[in-house]
Amino acid sequence: MASKDEHPNPIFPVFLTVFIDLVGFSILIPVFPLLISPGSPFKVTPDSWSFKEGLIMLGFLQAVYPLCTFIAAPILGQLSDRFGRRPVLAFSIAGTAIGYAIFALGISALSIPLLFIGRAIDGLTGGNIAVAQAAVGDISNDSNRQKNFGLVGAAFGLGFVIGPYIGGKLSQPDVSFYGLFDTPSWFSATTPFWFACGLCVFNVALILTRLPETIAHKDHDKRIEFGTAVRNVVQGFASPRLRVPLTSSFFFNAGFTFFTTFFGVYLFNKFGFTQSNTGDYFAVVGVFIAISQALLVPRVARHLRDFQVLRFAYFGLAFAMSGYFMANAKWQLWAIIPVFTAFNGMVMANSTSLISRSAEPGKQGQAMGISSSVMNLAQVPASILVGFITGSVSSNTPLVVSTICIATAGIVFVAAFKPTYLNDPVRSA
Repeated sequence: MASKDEHPNPIFPVFLTVFIDLVGFSILIPVFPLLISPGSPFKVTPDSWSFKEGLIMLGFLQAVYPLCTFIAAPILGQLSDRFGRRPVLAFSIAGTAIGYAIFALGISALSIPLLFIGRAIDGLTGGNIAVAQAAVGDISNDSNRQKNFGLVGAAFGLGFVIGPYIGGKLSQPDVSFYGLFDTPSWFSATTPFWFACGLCVFNVALILTRLPETIAHKDHDKRIEFGTAVRNVVQGFASPRLRVPLTSSFFFNAGFTFFTTFFGVYLFNKFGFTQSNTGDYFAVVGVFIAISQALLVPRVARHLRDFQVLRFAYFGLAFAMSGYFMANAKWQLWAIIPVFTAFNGMVMANSTSLISRSAEPGKQGQAMGISSSVMNLAQVPASILVGFITGSVSSNTPLVVSTICIATAGIVFVAAFKPTYLNDPVRSA
């Protein structure tokens, strides 16, 4: 492999691509309450709508992104095999920039259709994580592969930290920034999305100028199959190797979506959090998740295999989640974070590991693509249902449903998983 390919610089544009994808998923969390709250200058719902109807609309708005990602991600992967990673990444990130801009215009114009259009474009073009991961595989060798994919994993965590943080800080004007200065008076609910749009433009420039084409042989005759996402899910659940891990993963991702989608509304309604407070809270959650992944997960892995960890981690996470809807004071919210992130980190890392090891030899990449499709699909009905549930009962009901979903993931796993198909049934100490 050429020395240029081994240079660390090509990794940065890919890192930024994954980072922006996660920012796009999480940047809405602190802004959501502003779009439907009475008295908010950015309330997009008509005055004739009830708060419940606004919550239902937000549920559908949140569902658009994973639905479009579910449809588009496999297609983008196929296009990258045919035309190369570099042009597909540049095109998809440019589309994401357009999606952010349209969403910001939708907020300014108080236009619900523009919000949906912007979110749909963002989802259709933002499903490029598989392409980014393929590019990392292309430019990696045995000596740096683990390091490079570790950087991609760090981009996931960092994006989840920064997304809610910038969503909260950039959307609230005239607020003290830790006593150093006050945020400018022109900050508004649109500012985070214009910022993300600019970040995308910068990323496109990096892709075009700093990322060499990483695929050695393009398959120009490759036929684009538009039903790949659906076939992936059917194939995954039909496989005796993957059926149980994917089923548990589906319930986990559905439960986690119930938690993240309207948790900002819950914090606003019950504890009076501003969007800046919500951004701070999720930033701390993200930092603790990163600490869990970096310190706790490797230590546990020395003593327990991935399926052994999942047998208790799902239930530990469900227990931690139940603490949120029982909390009555802000200090309790902060006290839950270490427990919640510890179990969440173990579930995320070990479920990915188990799906990869359960795949047929030589088909780990295909299994991860199926896993990605299942993850996106799980977020769609959960996002829609959480709007109806929150509007019909109370703002903490989704946390109860989240607890039930994650506990169900654990029950399914404990009852049905057998380590029969693992590729390394015997592991040395």
